[in-house]
Amino acid sequence: MPTPENTKKTKQPDWVRVVMQRETRAWIDGLEPDTLDAFEISGHEWGRRPFKTYSNAFYPDFDICAGAPDGKFDLIIAEQVWEHLRYPHRAAQNVLSALRPGGYFLITVPCLIRVHPTPDDCSRWTAQGLRYFLEEAGFDPAAIRTDQWGNKQCVIENLEKWPRYNAQEHSLENDPLYPVVAWALARRPVN
Repeated sequence: MPTPENTKKTKQPDWVRVVMQRETRAWIDGLEPDTLDAFEISGHEWGRRPFKTYSNAFYPDFDICAGAPDGKFDLIIAEQVWEHLRYPHRAAQNVLSALRPGGYFLITVPCLIRVHPTPDDCSRWTAQGLRYFLEEAGFDPAAIRTDQWGNKQCVIENLEKWPRYNAQEHSLENDPLYPVVAWALARRPVN
């Protein structure tokens, strides 16, 4: 999982994240973030958003597979974490238990991306696969939104390196046959 030591700050985002970040931020902005107590798993990028409260924790000090974070939250975020988990279903159950009724879970994952063991690399999902996974984990099936993005050029270029987005060279056109990343916003049942 990402740690503070291997998270780099750059002026241009990774090409694979441009559309995903734009879309997931729009989803969260639609939830009135200033009313939400948010928790981010193994990340810190979302801490710049105007949440009511924001906290985070990093692996190995915090392992979502081993237990839920302390407290109850309106939103839990896991950006590019789930592919590294040995026990993703157990981790989803821990997220569900840490959400208040009606709380949200934002998850982003790679699909057609090379393996990157940090420390492990265990799985990949499409948007459809994320939907089924989240339904099975206990999230409200009627309140799961999913999407994915990618194209053949992005898949090919990411085989060798993580290219930074360059508007003159990189297309943001989506080709459903080549999803590079997928994401979902799932809601814990109210009852």
